[in-house]
Amino acid sequence: MPPSNTPAKYRQIADHLRQGILDGTYPAGQPLPSEEVLAKQFGVTRPTVRQGIAELRAAGLVEVMMGRGMFVRSPHSRPSLTRPRGVRREPDGRYVEADGLRWESAEEPTATRTDAPLALADLLRIPPGEPMYTYAGLETAERGRLRQLHSTYVPFSVLLDTKYETEAPPPAPFLYTALAELGHELHFTEYLRTRMPLPDQAQALRLPDGVPVLHIVRVTLDQSGKPLALEQFHVPGDDLELSYPLDVGGR
Repeated sequence: MPPSNTPAKYRQIADHLRQGILDGTYPAGQPLPSEEVLAKQFGVTRPTVRQGIAELRAAGLVEVMMGRGMFVRSPHSRPSLTRPRGVRREPDGRYVEADGLRWESAEEPTATRTDAPLALADLLRIPPGEPMYTYAGLETAERGRLRQLHSTYVPFSVLLDTKYETEAPPPAPFLYTALAELGHELHFTEYLRTRMPLPDQAQALRLPDGVPVLHIVRVTLDQSGKPLALEQFHVPGDDLELSYPLDVGGR
């Protein structure tokens, strides 16, 4: 019997490739052996090879390019996907995401009533526990290749004396049009940080072990700076960069 401390096959593959990357056998920017070659070399299935590659991706040593294969990541290489962030208004009055992607909900969005937790209440400048309309779900784009978790929160107090006092407002981005029709001039602020996903988030986003998520919080404000709504986005952070326009301030 093999020693009990023998590494699992996927870890042997990861260690073999990691050593080759570090000693220059596989230079930056060069392709790695294919899944088929590695599977034959180690006598394993291709899913086992992918598990080993996932460790290297999580460590930032490898990038996988769709249709091209696996490559050693250069410290100067760009991610394979750049997504502009922001909201723009079309000539017909619709609000759309700046990335131009057509995001579709995996399930029909349904509004639920939730009470504002402390962190969200602070950003929305409402008392903790205030009721909110909430939408939350998985969204996909480009035929399911891109995935994100997207939640929308609208405090009840924002909707007092409007038609949405007795009916749920639409989720974002349709929410923006609804708020504009109520007479608000909309402005947006985003907060961005990285963190490790919760297990259910990793499963929904199909993340390999060790891959972080980008956690984006967007606050919609009126012309006076009062928060009207809040959104949370969780997107895979392994091979993605976000671009933001910067406004030049002035007197």
